[in-house]
Amino acid sequence: MKHKTNYSVAILVLFFFGCFIMLNTVHSQSESKKNSTKFKVAAAQLTPVYMDREKSLEKACKAIIEAGKNGAKLVVFPEAFIPGYPEWVWHTMPSDWEQNSEMYVKLVNNAVAIPSPTTNKLCEAARQANINVVIGIDELNTESSNATIYNTILFISDKGVLLGKHRKLVPTGAEKMVWARGDANTLQTYNTSVGKLSGLICYENKMPLARMALYNLGTQIMASPTADDTDSWLATVRSNASEGGMYVINVCSPGNRDWIPDTYEFKKNMPKDWSKKGNSCIIGPGGHIWKGPVENKETIIYCDILIKNIIEGKRMFDVAGNYSRPDVFKFSVKEDEK
Repeated sequence: MKHKTNYSVAILVLFFFGCFIMLNTVHSQSESKKNSTKFKVAAAQLTPVYMDREKSLEKACKAIIEAGKNGAKLVVFPEAFIPGYPEWVWHTMPSDWEQNSEMYVKLVNNAVAIPSPTTNKLCEAARQANINVVIGIDELNTESSNATIYNTILFISDKGVLLGKHRKLVPTGAEKMVWARGDANTLQTYNTSVGKLSGLICYENKMPLARMALYNLGTQIMASPTADDTDSWLATVRSNASEGGMYVINVCSPGNRDWIPDTYEFKKNMPKDWSKKGNSCIIGPGGHIWKGPVENKETIIYCDILIKNIIEGKRMFDVAGNYSRPDVFKFSVKEDEK
Protein backbone atom coordinates (compact mmCIF):
# COMPACT_ATOMS: atom_id res chain seq x y z
CA MET A 1 0.00 0.00 0.00
CA LYS A 2 2.83 2.32 0.90
CA HIS A 3 4.55 1.67 -2.43
CA LYS A 4 1.33 2.46 -4.31
CA THR A 5 1.00 5.76 -2.42
CA ASN A 6 4.60 6.73 -3.20
CA TYR A 7 4.04 5.80 -6.84
CA SER A 8 0.92 7.98 -7.03
CA VAL A 9 2.73 10.91 -5.45
CA ALA A 10 5.59 10.52 -7.93
CA ILE A 11 3.14 10.50 -10.84
CA LEU A 12 1.48 13.69 -9.53
CA VAL A 13 4.85 15.40 -9.08
CA LEU A 14 5.91 14.47 -12.61
CA PHE A 15 2.54 15.64 -13.96
CA PHE A 16 2.76 19.07 -12.31
CA PHE A 17 6.43 19.41 -13.26
CA GLY A 18 5.54 18.64 -16.86
CA CYS A 19 2.77 21.26 -16.78
CA PHE A 20 5.22 23.79 -15.35
CA ILE A 21 7.76 23.10 -18.10
CA MET A 22 5.08 23.27 -20.78
CA LEU A 23 3.69 26.59 -19.50
CA ASN A 24 7.16 28.10 -19.30
CA THR A 25 7.93 26.90 -22.82
CA VAL A 26 4.70 28.43 -24.15
CA HIS A 27 5.42 31.68 -22.30
CA SER A 28 8.98 31.75 -23.61
CA GLN A 29 7.81 31.13 -27.17
CA SER A 30 5.13 33.80 -26.79
CA GLU A 31 7.66 36.38 -25.52
CA SER A 32 10.11 35.43 -28.27
CA LYS A 33 7.42 35.84 -30.92
CA LYS A 34 6.36 39.23 -29.48
CA ASN A 35 9.93 40.51 -29.35
CA SER A 36 10.56 39.55 -32.98
CA THR A 37 7.23 40.89 -34.29
CA LYS A 38 7.26 44.05 -36.36
CA PHE A 39 4.72 46.72 -35.36
CA LYS A 40 3.68 49.82 -37.25
CA VAL A 41 3.39 52.96 -35.11
CA ALA A 42 2.16 56.43 -36.04
CA ALA A 43 2.71 60.06 -35.08
CA ALA A 44 -0.36 62.19 -35.81
CA GLN A 45 1.12 65.60 -36.70
CA LEU A 46 -2.24 67.35 -36.75
CA THR A 47 -3.67 70.67 -35.59
CA PRO A 48 -6.82 70.74 -33.43
CA VAL A 49 -9.84 72.91 -34.09
CA TYR A 50 -8.76 75.56 -31.64
CA MET A 51 -10.69 75.69 -28.36
CA ASP A 52 -13.44 73.48 -29.77
CA ARG A 53 -13.65 70.17 -27.93
CA GLU A 54 -16.26 68.51 -30.16
CA LYS A 55 -14.63 69.38 -33.48
CA SER A 56 -11.15 68.48 -32.19
CA LEU A 57 -12.55 65.17 -30.93
CA GLU A 58 -14.10 64.48 -34.34
CA LYS A 59 -10.76 65.17 -36.03
CA ALA A 60 -8.94 62.89 -33.57
CA CYS A 61 -11.39 60.00 -34.07
CA LYS A 62 -11.05 60.25 -37.87
CA ALA A 63 -7.26 60.13 -37.54
CA ILE A 64 -7.47 57.11 -35.21
CA ILE A 65 -9.61 55.22 -37.74
CA GLU A 66 -7.28 56.24 -40.59
CA ALA A 67 -4.16 55.11 -38.73
CA GLY A 68 -5.80 51.79 -37.91
CA LYS A 69 -6.80 51.22 -41.54
CA ASN A 70 -3.19 51.86 -42.54
CA GLY A 71 -2.02 49.08 -40.24
CA ALA A 72 -0.71 51.09 -37.29
CA LYS A 73 -0.97 49.47 -33.85
CA LEU A 74 -0.20 52.69 -31.97
CA VAL A 75 -0.91 56.34 -32.74
CA VAL A 76 0.32 59.31 -30.68
CA PHE A 77 -1.23 62.80 -30.85
CA PRO A 78 0.30 66.18 -29.90
CA GLU A 79 0.25 67.87 -26.51
CA ALA A 80 -3.16 69.24 -25.41
CA PHE A 81 -4.75 68.21 -28.71
CA ILE A 82 -8.26 68.45 -27.28
CA PRO A 83 -9.16 71.32 -27.35
CA GLY A 84 -5.72 72.87 -28.00
CA TYR A 85 -2.58 74.32 -26.44
CA PRO A 86 -3.14 77.60 -24.50
CA GLU A 87 -1.04 79.77 -26.82
CA TRP A 88 -2.33 82.98 -25.20
CA VAL A 89 -0.17 82.50 -22.10
CA TRP A 90 2.88 83.47 -24.19
CA HIS A 91 1.18 86.48 -25.81
CA THR A 92 -0.59 88.22 -22.94
CA MET A 93 0.60 89.91 -19.77
CA PRO A 94 -0.33 88.17 -16.49
CA SER A 95 -1.84 91.49 -15.43
CA ASP A 96 -4.30 91.39 -18.36
CA TRP A 97 -6.99 90.01 -16.10
CA GLU A 98 -9.92 90.34 -18.49
CA GLN A 99 -8.31 88.57 -21.45
CA ASN A 100 -6.72 85.80 -19.37
CA SER A 101 -9.98 85.17 -17.54
CA GLU A 102 -11.94 85.04 -20.79
CA MET A 103 -9.59 82.45 -22.29
CA TYR A 104 -9.45 80.40 -19.11
CA VAL A 105 -13.25 80.15 -18.96
CA LYS A 106 -13.23 79.13 -22.64
CA LEU A 107 -10.68 76.41 -21.89
CA VAL A 108 -12.58 75.09 -18.87
CA ASN A 109 -15.79 74.92 -20.91
CA ASN A 110 -14.01 72.85 -23.56
CA ALA A 111 -11.79 70.76 -21.27
CA VAL A 112 -12.09 66.98 -21.06
CA ALA A 113 -13.43 65.17 -18.01
CA ILE A 114 -12.31 61.59 -17.29
CA PRO A 115 -14.47 59.62 -17.87
CA SER A 116 -16.89 61.46 -20.14
CA PRO A 117 -18.62 61.15 -23.51
CA THR A 118 -15.39 62.53 -25.02
CA THR A 119 -13.19 59.76 -23.60
CA ASN A 120 -15.88 57.20 -24.45
CA LYS A 121 -15.78 58.25 -28.12
CA LEU A 122 -11.97 58.07 -28.18
CA CYS A 123 -12.10 54.58 -26.68
CA GLU A 124 -14.71 53.45 -29.19
CA ALA A 125 -12.59 54.77 -32.10
CA ALA A 126 -9.56 52.89 -30.73
CA ARG A 127 -11.62 49.71 -30.43
CA GLN A 128 -13.01 50.01 -33.96
CA ALA A 129 -9.56 50.69 -35.41
CA ASN A 130 -7.88 48.02 -33.22
CA ILE A 131 -5.16 50.51 -32.30
CA ASN A 132 -3.54 51.80 -29.10
CA VAL A 133 -3.89 55.56 -28.64
CA VAL A 134 -1.98 58.23 -26.72
CA ILE A 135 -3.57 61.67 -26.94
CA GLY A 136 -3.00 65.00 -25.22
CA ILE A 137 -5.92 66.75 -23.56
CA ASP A 138 -6.68 69.68 -21.29
CA GLU A 139 -8.14 67.72 -18.36
CA LEU A 140 -10.82 69.07 -16.03
CA ASN A 141 -10.35 68.16 -12.35
CA THR A 142 -13.69 66.45 -11.86
CA GLU A 143 -12.42 64.90 -8.61
CA SER A 144 -12.91 68.22 -6.83
CA SER A 145 -13.69 71.77 -8.00
CA ASN A 146 -14.35 71.28 -11.75
CA ALA A 147 -12.42 74.50 -12.34
CA THR A 148 -8.74 73.48 -12.49
CA ILE A 149 -7.00 72.22 -15.62
CA TYR A 150 -4.20 69.67 -16.00
CA ASN A 151 -2.00 69.07 -19.04
CA THR A 152 -2.73 65.37 -19.47
CA ILE A 153 -2.17 62.48 -21.86
CA LEU A 154 -4.57 59.55 -22.10
CA PHE A 155 -3.55 55.95 -22.75
CA ILE A 156 -6.16 53.81 -24.54
CA SER A 157 -5.73 50.16 -25.53
CA ASP A 158 -6.58 48.62 -28.89
CA LYS A 159 -9.55 47.01 -27.15
CA GLY A 160 -10.98 50.44 -26.39
CA VAL A 161 -10.07 50.34 -22.69
CA LEU A 162 -8.92 53.54 -20.97
CA LEU A 163 -5.69 52.28 -19.41
CA GLY A 164 -4.82 55.44 -17.51
CA LYS A 165 -3.53 59.00 -17.74
CA HIS A 166 -0.46 61.06 -17.03
CA ARG A 167 -0.60 64.63 -15.74
CA LYS A 168 2.39 66.83 -16.55
CA LEU A 169 4.41 67.22 -13.37
CA VAL A 170 5.47 70.84 -13.89
CA PRO A 171 3.88 73.37 -16.26
CA THR A 172 6.63 75.29 -18.04
CA GLY A 173 7.04 79.06 -17.69
CA ALA A 174 3.85 80.93 -18.56
CA GLU A 175 1.90 77.64 -18.67
CA LYS A 176 1.62 78.00 -14.90
CA MET A 177 -1.06 80.61 -15.57
CA VAL A 178 -3.31 77.79 -16.83
CA TRP A 179 -2.24 74.31 -15.76
CA ALA A 180 -1.87 72.79 -12.29
CA ARG A 181 0.98 70.47 -11.29
CA GLY A 182 0.66 66.71 -11.66
CA ASP A 183 1.84 64.14 -9.12
CA ALA A 184 3.67 60.83 -8.87
CA ASN A 185 0.46 58.82 -9.10
CA THR A 186 0.43 59.12 -12.88
CA LEU A 187 4.04 58.06 -13.53
CA GLN A 188 3.09 54.70 -15.00
CA THR A 189 4.01 52.25 -17.73
CA TYR A 190 1.23 50.31 -19.47
CA ASN A 191 1.42 46.82 -20.94
CA THR A 192 -0.04 46.96 -24.45
CA SER A 193 -0.07 44.83 -27.58
CA VAL A 194 2.97 46.76 -28.85
CA GLY A 195 5.02 46.62 -25.64
CA LYS A 196 5.42 48.64 -22.47
CA LEU A 197 4.15 52.12 -23.18
CA SER A 198 4.57 55.34 -21.21
CA GLY A 199 4.74 59.06 -21.83
CA LEU A 200 6.13 62.39 -20.69
CA ILE A 201 4.84 65.74 -21.88
CA CYS A 202 7.04 68.40 -23.45
CA TYR A 203 9.70 69.75 -21.06
CA GLU A 204 9.22 67.07 -18.42
CA ASN A 205 11.09 64.91 -20.94
CA LYS A 206 14.08 66.96 -19.72
CA MET A 207 13.57 65.83 -16.11
CA PRO A 208 16.19 63.10 -15.43
CA LEU A 209 14.35 61.69 -12.41
CA ALA A 210 11.00 61.52 -14.21
CA ARG A 211 12.68 59.63 -17.03
CA MET A 212 14.43 57.32 -14.57
CA ALA A 213 11.12 56.50 -12.88
CA LEU A 214 9.76 55.25 -16.19
CA TYR A 215 12.98 53.48 -17.18
CA ASN A 216 12.70 51.51 -13.94
CA LEU A 217 9.18 50.47 -14.95
CA GLY A 218 10.51 48.95 -18.17
CA THR A 219 9.45 51.54 -20.72
CA GLN A 220 9.91 50.34 -24.30
CA ILE A 221 7.99 53.05 -26.16
CA MET A 222 7.92 56.63 -24.89
CA ALA A 223 5.23 58.96 -26.21
CA SER A 224 6.58 62.53 -26.15
CA PRO A 225 3.82 64.94 -27.19
CA THR A 226 5.14 68.49 -27.17
CA ALA A 227 4.62 72.11 -28.18
CA ASP A 228 8.33 72.53 -29.04
CA ASP A 229 9.36 72.21 -32.68
CA THR A 230 12.96 73.42 -32.39
CA ASP A 231 16.11 71.60 -33.42
CA SER A 232 17.35 71.67 -29.82
CA TRP A 233 14.18 69.84 -28.79
CA LEU A 234 14.92 67.13 -31.35
CA ALA A 235 18.36 66.76 -29.77
CA THR A 236 16.66 66.24 -26.38
CA VAL A 237 14.29 63.47 -27.47
CA ARG A 238 17.01 61.77 -29.52
CA SER A 239 19.23 61.73 -26.45
CA ASN A 240 16.36 60.30 -24.38
CA ALA A 241 15.81 57.48 -26.87
CA SER A 242 19.49 56.60 -26.67
CA GLU A 243 19.65 56.93 -22.88
CA GLY A 244 16.52 54.85 -22.25
CA GLY A 245 17.20 52.34 -25.02
CA MET A 246 13.63 52.84 -26.24
CA TYR A 247 11.56 54.14 -29.10
CA VAL A 248 10.40 57.74 -28.78
CA ILE A 249 7.39 59.06 -30.69
CA ASN A 250 7.80 62.83 -30.77
CA VAL A 251 4.68 64.73 -31.88
CA CYS A 252 3.96 68.46 -32.21
CA SER A 253 1.07 70.27 -33.92
CA PRO A 254 2.02 72.22 -37.05
CA GLY A 255 0.37 75.48 -38.03
CA ASN A 256 0.71 79.22 -38.30
CA ARG A 257 -1.03 82.31 -36.98
CA ASP A 258 -4.13 81.49 -39.04
CA TRP A 259 -4.68 78.50 -36.75
CA ILE A 260 -5.93 80.93 -34.10
CA PRO A 261 -9.43 82.36 -34.78
CA ASP A 262 -9.60 86.13 -35.25
CA THR A 263 -12.18 86.34 -32.45
CA TYR A 264 -9.43 85.85 -29.85
CA GLU A 265 -7.93 89.16 -28.75
CA PHE A 266 -4.48 87.71 -27.96
CA LYS A 267 -3.93 86.90 -31.65
CA LYS A 268 -3.20 90.59 -32.26
CA ASN A 269 -0.13 90.26 -30.03
CA MET A 270 1.30 87.32 -31.98
CA PRO A 271 4.07 88.02 -34.51
CA LYS A 272 2.83 88.03 -38.11
CA ASP A 273 5.23 85.22 -38.99
CA TRP A 274 4.37 83.10 -35.93
CA SER A 275 4.24 79.41 -36.80
CA LYS A 276 5.00 75.90 -35.63
CA LYS A 277 6.53 73.56 -38.18
CA GLY A 278 5.79 70.39 -36.22
CA ASN A 279 9.07 68.53 -36.63
CA SER A 280 7.38 65.31 -35.50
CA CYS A 281 9.42 62.14 -35.83
CA ILE A 282 9.87 58.56 -34.69
CA ILE A 283 13.21 57.77 -33.05
CA GLY A 284 14.86 54.39 -32.57
CA PRO A 285 16.53 53.00 -29.40
CA GLY A 286 19.97 54.21 -30.51
CA GLY A 287 18.82 57.82 -30.82
CA HIS A 288 18.65 57.76 -34.62
CA ILE A 289 15.59 59.27 -36.33
CA TRP A 290 13.80 56.50 -38.20
CA LYS A 291 11.02 58.59 -39.76
CA GLY A 292 10.75 62.36 -40.07
CA PRO A 293 11.06 65.03 -38.98
CA VAL A 294 8.18 66.36 -41.07
CA GLU A 295 7.74 70.12 -41.37
CA ASN A 296 4.88 72.52 -42.05
CA LYS A 297 2.06 70.17 -42.91
CA GLU A 298 -0.62 68.04 -41.31
CA THR A 299 0.06 64.37 -41.79
CA ILE A 300 0.30 61.02 -40.06
CA ILE A 301 3.84 59.63 -39.96
CA TYR A 302 4.21 55.83 -40.03
CA CYS A 303 7.15 53.65 -39.04
CA ASP A 304 7.76 49.94 -38.41
CA ILE A 305 9.44 49.11 -35.10
CA LEU A 306 10.84 45.95 -33.57
CA ILE A 307 11.00 45.38 -29.79
CA LYS A 308 13.98 43.10 -30.45
CA ASN A 309 16.04 46.20 -31.28
CA ILE A 310 15.54 47.48 -27.72
CA ILE A 311 16.86 44.26 -26.22
CA GLU A 312 19.86 44.22 -28.56
CA GLY A 313 20.71 47.81 -27.71
CA LYS A 314 20.55 47.22 -23.96
CA ARG A 315 23.22 44.55 -24.15
CA MET A 316 25.73 47.42 -24.18
CA PHE A 317 23.92 50.04 -22.09
CA ASP A 318 20.85 49.47 -19.93
CA VAL A 319 20.23 52.48 -17.71
CA ALA A 320 17.84 50.54 -15.46
CA GLY A 321 19.81 47.29 -15.71
CA ASN A 322 23.50 46.68 -16.23
CA TYR A 323 24.34 50.40 -15.84
CA SER A 324 22.07 51.14 -12.87
CA ARG A 325 24.63 50.47 -10.09
CA PRO A 326 22.19 50.14 -7.15
CA ASP A 327 25.23 49.63 -4.92
CA VAL A 328 26.25 53.23 -5.68
CA PHE A 329 22.95 55.05 -6.33
CA LYS A 330 19.59 54.95 -4.62
CA PHE A 331 16.48 55.97 -6.52
CA SER A 332 12.84 56.02 -5.45
CA VAL A 333 9.53 57.70 -6.13
CA LYS A 334 7.88 58.95 -2.94
CA GLU A 335 5.47 56.26 -1.79
CA ASP A 336 3.10 58.79 -0.24
CA GLU A 337 2.83 60.44 -3.67
CA LYS A 338 2.34 57.25 -5.63
